[in-house]
Amino acid sequence: MKHIVVLGGGYGGMRIIQKLLVSNKLQDFKLTLVDKVPYHCLKTEYYALAAGTEADQHLRVTFPTDQRLNIKYGDVQAINLDKKQVSFKNTDETLSFDQLVIGLGCEDKYHGIPGAEEHSLSIQSIRKARVAYHTIQDIEPGGTVSIVGGGLSGVELASELRESRPDIKVILFDRGKTVLSMFPERLHRYVQKWLIDHGVTLINQANITKLEKNTIFNHNQPTYSDAIIWTAGIQANEVVRNLKIEKDAMGRAILTKHHHIEGHKDVFIVGDCAALDHAPSAQLAEAQGEQIVMIMEKMHNNEPLPEKMPKIKLKGVLGSLGKKHGFGVMGDRTLLGRVPRVLKTGVLWMYKYHTG
Repeated sequence: MKHIVVLGGGYGGMRIIQKLLVSNKLQDFKLTLVDKVPYHCLKTEYYALAAGTEADQHLRVTFPTDQRLNIKYGDVQAINLDKKQVSFKNTDETLSFDQLVIGLGCEDKYHGIPGAEEHSLSIQSIRKARVAYHTIQDIEPGGTVSIVGGGLSGVELASELRESRPDIKVILFDRGKTVLSMFPERLHRYVQKWLIDHGVTLINQANITKLEKNTIFNHNQPTYSDAIIWTAGIQANEVVRNLKIEKDAMGRAILTKHHHIEGHKDVFIVGDCAALDHAPSAQLAEAQGEQIVMIMEKMHNNEPLPEKMPKIKLKGVLGSLGKKHGFGVMGDRTLLGRVPRVLKTGVLWMYKYHTG
């Protein structure tokens, strides 16, 4: 009986588990999911948890139940590719596998900025988002929250804070000429204006030189903040960064076209730890996860692997500006205003209640 181990119950890991359990092409296998928490978390909504506009329990999805699935709670320390073993922090226990899927997600990247990691909050895990929430809610009226990074997470967090804490000042530092500069001009101009109109202080073309306790230095000029939240870049999980394999500048694994590590055909990597042609996203992790299951099915049945893999096609990007407005890109179409916010709410509802 083959033992398949999935490290991480994120979007990619969750999709792989769901597909494996309903597959009619796999026989005689057992499955172990390893995660730190006892539920799948909607990471794309951590900004709302930190801002206080969504409750913790609303961002949880129960893991599947099946007699072939065992769930193990633990914090992965390292992976021995040659011995096919996973080790864990704070224990001598190891977990052996026949096939492994690594879906451990990403971590904040601090770009070598002094004090950034020590003096900023994060929303990269549900535990860290909870800490950010409690810190923000403890700020006295008239206080200041600074957000570093004008990408999707930073913009959504800033907009949500306007609804959760209209009594505090929100400053968004971004190194670009406008926020969301990677999106079409019409979109990022709309979002930039919306934030300004709703009281967010935008600092464009920022250059954060260091952080100290409650102080952020932009071009070496200090700004006091009751809380500083870091959303200015990501990198692969430390476990993947420590593997002796080929990686890109973000520490993500360079994979074969079949999504496994070169020289280790039984070790797949899904999601934010994989170097793919698209920007990391939940949608990408799910699409990649489906391809990984297809490859695993062929391997289990000794079928030849495809010479050419299907191209991953993404449907688009949706973002929120509070609970009533949003933005998005669907194909060549830019969406602004209430429609993309309604669409995002619908997509989230479908995901939570129809996860297979």
